[in-house]
Amino acid sequence: SRRLKLACGLETFPAEIFELADTLEVLDLSGNALSALPDDLPRLHKLRILFCSDNRFTVLPEVLGRCPQLDMVGFKANRIHAVPAASLPAGLRWLILTDNDIAELPASIGHCTGMQKLMLAGNRLHSLPPEMAACTRLELLRIAANCLTELPAWLLDLPRLSWLAYA
Repeated sequence: SRRLKLACGLETFPAEIFELADTLEVLDLSGNALSALPDDLPRLHKLRILFCSDNRFTVLPEVLGRCPQLDMVGFKANRIHAVPAASLPAGLRWLILTDNDIAELPASIGHCTGMQKLMLAGNRLHSLPPEMAACTRLELLRIAANCLTELPAWLLDLPRLSWLAYA
């Protein structure tokens, strides 16, 4: 199986998922009661897309940064207040962290130079790291419903930015 969606009140990551390690590319665990991912998640070596929205995460799991193929991550509507630098895979293209409790992003987000879509609406951000100026492939940025008082000057210099939601 290349795709798996489980929304059945899970409180822990089912070990049986690892039986799909050689084929699984898309894993959707949204709508459960998860608060952690296993340290050996990189065993899913073909995993490209991971959705864990509507769960109980309070920190974006650092194990994500050790998943080399992961390029799309969605943790919408959790309780995330911290985004450790180690949790961001270098090849990240889409990051969805809408409706959490994030007050700041790590400077290392600027290392995600292939980032195309970044959705951060509904958090507590006061600023964006200046290192994000290196995200020159960014096309869509949603930062409405935060605590931002101004847009960073570098933001409007991003060559591919075509969609900005800011309020």
